[in-house]
Amino acid sequence: MPPETLTPERILEATEEVLRRYGPAKATVVDVARALGVSHGSVYRHFRTKAALREAVTARWLDRTSQELSGIVTEEGPAPERLDRWLTALFEAKRHKAGDDPELFATYMTLIGEAGGVVDRHITDLEAQLTTLIEAGVSQGTFHTPSPATTARAVFDATGRFHDPCYAAEWSRPEIVADFDAVRHLVLRGLRS
Repeated sequence: MPPETLTPERILEATEEVLRRYGPAKATVVDVARALGVSHGSVYRHFRTKAALREAVTARWLDRTSQELSGIVTEEGPAPERLDRWLTALFEAKRHKAGDDPELFATYMTLIGEAGGVVDRHITDLEAQLTTLIEAGVSQGTFHTPSPATTARAVFDATGRFHDPCYAAEWSRPEIVADFDAVRHLVLRGLRS
C-alpha cells in the first residue's frame, strides 16, 4: 500500500498530537515529522517555519469554534433566538475547550500568546458574525440599534467573561451558568428596547 499523501491537514493533526504530548516548549518540527514518518524538510515544504506551523495549528483550533457558530448565523429564523443560541454556543465551546482537555488548552494559550494576528482574525470573525445576527434583528424589527457593528462589539465585550480565555478559571465554578444566563438575558432585552 502506498504511503498516505502528506497534506497540510495531516501535518496539523500530527502537530496537535505532538503539542498534546510534549507541550509547546518541547514540541519541535522534528517531532511532528517523526510522528508522520517523514523528514522535517517535508513538513517545511508545507509550513516554511516553525512559527508558521504553530500559527496554522492555532488558527485551526480557533476556526473550529468559528465554523460551528457560523452555522447558527446562516440559519433562517428569528434573530433573537439565533443570537441567544450563538452566545450560548460560544460559551459552551470555550468551556469545553478549557475543561475537556486542560493540558491542550494550556498549550494553546501559550501559542495564542505567540500568534496575535490569528487571535485578532478570530475576534474579527466572531464580531462579524454578531454584526450579521444583529443586522438580521434590525431587518426583522426585533432589534433596535443605529449601528449593528458598534453594538456587536459591545455585545462581544459585555459577554467577554464567558468566552475570553483569561477567565477560563471561572468557567468551572457552579454559579457561572447562572451568571451567563443573567448577562445573556440582559443583552437580549437591551437589543429589543
